Amino acid sequence: MTGLRRKLLIAGALAAAALPGWGQAAPVTVPDFSGMWAHPSLPGMEPLASGPTSLVNLQRRNGRSNVLQLVGDYHNPILKPEAAAVVKKHGEESLDHYGFHNPRNQCWPNGVPFVLPNAGMEMFQQRDHITIHYLVDQQVRHVRLNAQHPAKIAPSWYGDSVAHYEGDTLVIDTVGIKIGPFAMVDMFGTPQSPALHVVERYRLVDYDEAKDAIERNAKENWRVSGGAVFDLDHRGKFLQLHFTVEDEGVFTMPWTATITYWPHLGEWTELICAENRRQYYAEKDTAVPEADKPDF
Repeated sequence: MTGLRRKLLIAGALAAAALPGWGQAAPVTVPDFSGMWAHPSLPGMEPLASGPTSLVNLQRRNGRSNVLQLVGDYHNPILKPEAAAVVKKHGEESLDHYGFHNPRNQCWPNGVPFVLPNAGMEMFQQRDHITIHYLVDQQVRHVRLNAQHPAKIAPSWYGDSVAHYEGDTLVIDTVGIKIGPFAMVDMFGTPQSPALHVVERYRLVDYDEAKDAIERNAKENWRVSGGAVFDLDHRGKFLQLHFTVEDEGVFTMPWTATITYWPHLGEWTELICAENRRQYYAEKDTAVPEADKPDF
């Protein structure tokens, strides 16, 4: 075989190997969720129009949830009687005085799914893992790609999260969520148990597809500044989160809600929980995290 012929054969083989179906699988197209996303709404979750879904606020103000009086609908059939009693008690506290402690106002890690309706979020997609950064309190989650939950999970604030792509959708599965002193599923004080399991599905959608969720959000939640900036006239792509929660210790059935993120405009605002221990409005000290002993 001549040197020229050999070079031509090698070049042909390399070209063929570079084509899908020739010695390798076609490259997988991964949806791009990069950038900053805004969801400046409180209490934040977007209840579905029908079916088992998240709690709504029984206290209304101009037709929407009154964020100054968080009284979750303890009649919602997703709640077991014990959980309904907890939600009712928190609602009474909210009506009676200045509300109740939750992980956000006490400067504790929010946990999942409490952290999901955050004012802002950005996602960093890498080959073997994903990092999610939340605007409020600069909270961070780490998600392993194409991995399995370990047989024995040590509970952590944001749980053990593994993910995979299903076409244009990112699916995140989270278990092992730690129960802290103010642990709750939502801003109505819905409790959680060690059995809590959350599945998140992220997808880019056009305005026409997002419109229903945007309208549900506007009907239920108050729009707040919270450092998030977005254009109400935006008609491009939205990042929509469709998540399902199950917890046999708290709920009678799995339930689902959405969170629809708008493209965030401008710079990322630093929103840190103020750890001033004295709560003038609650007439008591904030129970911020403390170290029992020095690190060194």
